[in-house]
Amino acid sequence: MNYISTRGGIAPISFKEAVMMGLADDGGLLLPESIPQLDRTTLSSWQDLPYQELALRIISLFATDIPAADLKSLIDRSYSTFTHREITPVVRQDGLYILELFHGPTLAFKDVALQLLGNLFEYLLEERGERMNIVGATSGDTGSAAIYGVRGKEKINIFIMHPHGKTSPVQERQMTTVLDPNVHNIAVRGTFDDCQNIVKILFNDLAFKEEYALGAVNSINWARVLAQVVYYFYAYFRVTASCGEEIYFSVPTGNFGDIFAGYVAKRMGLPIRRLLLATNENNILTRFINQGDYSLGEVVQTVSPSMDIQVASNFERYLYYLFGGDSARVRDAFASLARNGRIDVSRAELATVQAEFASRSVNQEETIATISSFHAQTGYILDPHTAVGVQAARELVTDGTPTVCLATAHPAKFAEAVVRAIGQEPPRPAALQGIEALPTRCELLDADRETIKELIRKKAR
Repeated sequence: MNYISTRGGIAPISFKEAVMMGLADDGGLLLPESIPQLDRTTLSSWQDLPYQELALRIISLFATDIPAADLKSLIDRSYSTFTHREITPVVRQDGLYILELFHGPTLAFKDVALQLLGNLFEYLLEERGERMNIVGATSGDTGSAAIYGVRGKEKINIFIMHPHGKTSPVQERQMTTVLDPNVHNIAVRGTFDDCQNIVKILFNDLAFKEEYALGAVNSINWARVLAQVVYYFYAYFRVTASCGEEIYFSVPTGNFGDIFAGYVAKRMGLPIRRLLLATNENNILTRFINQGDYSLGEVVQTVSPSMDIQVASNFERYLYYLFGGDSARVRDAFASLARNGRIDVSRAELATVQAEFASRSVNQEETIATISSFHAQTGYILDPHTAVGVQAARELVTDGTPTVCLATAHPAKFAEAVVRAIGQEPPRPAALQGIEALPTRCELLDADRETIKELIRKKAR
């Protein structure tokens, strides 16, 4: 299968090339030329597959240039690091289904994609006899998951930027306590959007990108999104008795990557009635879905920091489909965003959006109250991001349709918010015990692209 750019400026490329490029040279995001369509017979045949086998079936539809035996080995190796045999188990609580995505090495949903992406990079670099310098930005969880995906890999350096003082203490420690010589943490004086913007600028500097062999681990890399498509299918099969039943998925999101994976699953034929997009006070996506208002605002720091984002990178991929594959329209939309701070859509297009998504913004007070009430009713502890999704589902689903809420992180990563809600710390998994006592290494720098470029020049091997 070949891949194209949302902005139409490159010839179709292979899956392997798409993984290594991350971001298209024209500044657009890469997408498959077509989305495979699955019938009910195929879905029924996948109903009882274990996670790794289901992943192989789905990913092989898109990664057609990787031999099946090699892809199986990559998948099996990637998920051998998870602590639950189901990889992403589903539990029923208070009438909702909770899809637990936090059983990987860094206790967050990003592990599902980044364990695989790290192994894909290693496989392709070995095949090509090349090296890579990964550059990424994180609002909290992507950084540690990416680091754990590539730490110690001989042909890879990784440079991860995070907004200084704006991740949870545990999230910061999970990154900065990794002392492998190929790992470089950068605390940026600014917001996640500042970090993400620097990443995009560096990738659009084609001479620098080529000289230092830059690779992308943010969800601008298509392989990230593809790996996340799998758990929508897996959850659906755990929740439904037949493959014709429709369900909802409630997804806490800031960057539109996790929910875009659900959108891809829906386009493939998974019977999703609607995707419920849950945001915190950084609600640009909620405003877009409910009012058609995609206009930039100031980033608000919240108890769900991984969602403290204004510019949602993967939204560009969705706009490509919303605009009927019109690359010129996508280019114009983002030129308007840069020029005017907003993107406009027609009434008909907004109606299409609202047929596919519903959305609710959940503020911090509501988030803490949801953690508290859910724990009181069930004994189950939600992390603040998952609580945003749960509260959105409680309000948006009124017809009794089965609803899966994505639990995107272990509550122990956000102990301060949990203590506020229930008066006690959540149990700590073994991966976090004693993390505060470990030595750290991190550079504190201004949000300046030339400063970041100079660090990469200095540290790149």
